[in-house]
Amino acid sequence: MTERQERLENEQFETLSAEEQQRLLEKYDTESNVRHIPGAVNKVIYFGLLAFSLFQVYTAIFGQFTAWIQRTIHLGFGLTFIFLLYPALKSLRKDKVPIYDWVLAGLAAITGMYWTLNYERLVSRLGSIETLDFIVGLIVIVLVLEAARRAVGLPITIIAGLFLFYAFAGPYMPDFLAHRGQSLEGIVNLMYYSTDGILGTPISVSATYIFAFLLFGAFLVKTGVGEYFNDLAISVAGKLVGGPAKVAIFSSALQGTISGSSVANVVTSGAYTIPLMKRLGYEKNFAGAVEASSSTGGQLMPPIMGAAAFLMVEFIGRGITYWEIAKAAAIPALLYFTGIWIMTHFEAKRLGLRGLTDDEMPDRKMIFKKIYLLIPIALIIVIMMLGVPVMHAALYGILSCIVVGIINPDVKFGIREAVDALVDGARTALAVVAATACAGIIVGVVAKTGLGLSLAGSLVDLAGGNILLTLFFVMIASLILGMGAPTTANYVITSTIAAPAIIVLLAPDVAPAAVPIAVLLSAHFFVFYFGIIADITPPVALAAFAASGISGGDPIRTGIHSAKLAIAAFIIPYMIVFSPALLMIDTTILQIVWVVFTAICGMLAIGAGIIGYWYRSMNVIERLVAVITGLLLIYPEGISDTIGLVLFVVLFVIQWMSRDKKPPKQAIAS
Repeated sequence: MTERQERLENEQFETLSAEEQQRLLEKYDTESNVRHIPGAVNKVIYFGLLAFSLFQVYTAIFGQFTAWIQRTIHLGFGLTFIFLLYPALKSLRKDKVPIYDWVLAGLAAITGMYWTLNYERLVSRLGSIETLDFIVGLIVIVLVLEAARRAVGLPITIIAGLFLFYAFAGPYMPDFLAHRGQSLEGIVNLMYYSTDGILGTPISVSATYIFAFLLFGAFLVKTGVGEYFNDLAISVAGKLVGGPAKVAIFSSALQGTISGSSVANVVTSGAYTIPLMKRLGYEKNFAGAVEASSSTGGQLMPPIMGAAAFLMVEFIGRGITYWEIAKAAAIPALLYFTGIWIMTHFEAKRLGLRGLTDDEMPDRKMIFKKIYLLIPIALIIVIMMLGVPVMHAALYGILSCIVVGIINPDVKFGIREAVDALVDGARTALAVVAATACAGIIVGVVAKTGLGLSLAGSLVDLAGGNILLTLFFVMIASLILGMGAPTTANYVITSTIAAPAIIVLLAPDVAPAAVPIAVLLSAHFFVFYFGIIADITPPVALAAFAASGISGGDPIRTGIHSAKLAIAAFIIPYMIVFSPALLMIDTTILQIVWVVFTAICGMLAIGAGIIGYWYRSMNVIERLVAVITGLLLIYPEGISDTIGLVLFVVLFVIQWMSRDKKPPKQAIAS
């Protein structure tokens, strides 16, 4: 080994500082672009956010108010602090609140209390509003759109604005989109004085389940669980071939249980894993892609699923429970991470990358002695399996976090830290409030105009009734609709606009109340997956862009590598539609085992074909055959599985018999 190689082997790799991580978050994650205000104003915001959390905790313990009061107070809190914390433009100074934002915050607070102060009158006149009601409702719509633009991003604001225009301009639309139209008064009435618009299902879920689990996540961070995930991942995967990449995959899957953002997951985990991957030989674009694809997959990982699981319960309805959603998500999520693991393994073998040495590994005994830090997550899963209501499960999880924080010697946890966790949870919830309120505009317009069914019928007609072509069109629509949107808004938009096409195709001429649960879940998971992986699909691949900011790579090339690594995410949704056994609904253990076995074999073949290495380098023909073999195995049909398995065995034998006999030369990062 040369002197330069020894130096590179022994030098301490650099990780991002907290300030650098924050700059990256502000650049690529709209939710993190907040003001940092000193002095008295900061205390006002701090105690205001604390009041927000205490209100939510109080109603979680003692019961909620009526729908209108609970949701409008939740919305009022959220909008008020968005205008105090999020600047109108990223370029504006962030150390003070300008006068106009104080005015907007005041309007938000007043309108948030409007339902509470006028409850009896408004309830008695549902469907009919007075002039003052109209003005207040119009102000709320404008505030929601502006808050969403600041805290979530421009895409969802544009989409919501287009839907409002569509509600008004229905009579002037082409025949397949035409409807009788809504007056301005009718739109305001729908959006703020009914439970079908801004105060609809999305904000309802935000005001209950999502907020509770965001608080749970904030308490997990304070108790040191987030940092423990990285240590545990290194202990489990660090010494394997290409260990740092597998550490990134493992830790990102765990971080997904407490993070509601792909970008935040990238920056948190990637600040450590990406420099480590580069140091041990991974090319910078590939290193960034591993972290981006893994972190994005964290949003697909139960039990939290970026809070989309709670929305899915409400949107699907039909008595389906949260636990059934989490159970249905388990196998697809594991297959997703298995696919990334396989491809990074083959890349590491191709490059001859080692794992971490004993000197680079943490003390495993100390790590596993702290396994008690996972008690809150285990508790949440167990008590939800037992049928405990989701809200109570979150509260029990928070209480267990407090206990774990007290007994964890590595962190200081007391009353101050618990209060800080309450404030942090409320701060995290602000973007979710804006996203779900804005998404409620879209849902309300779709419900009022029947646009979902119109678009569904048009997509099916465009595809000529062909199921593969229809799914392809829905995939493209979901990828476009998911660009730049956070998980909650992402799912609301795609499930409202794109999912009905799959339902219409799979259950034609069936009344909505009679559509099989398997069909509903297949459709919702299909659009959910493609909406989420928009974060790593160029040209708008925010998670990949954030990862390139850490790796120093090219954003587009990192995005392309990310999409290749996440190839499983482009295949699994089709598998779900063609083989609902993956969702563990109306199936047997034997069917599940067979589908999972053929899927893993298929991903092994596809991974080898894309990377170009299995037990040795593969030529172009072998790579093509490997990809075809994988697709045959993934398509759940007897003949294709049989042909695929035969080809798989032949490929395996050829590769094994001609495998590289000598250990590959170890790569050293330059």
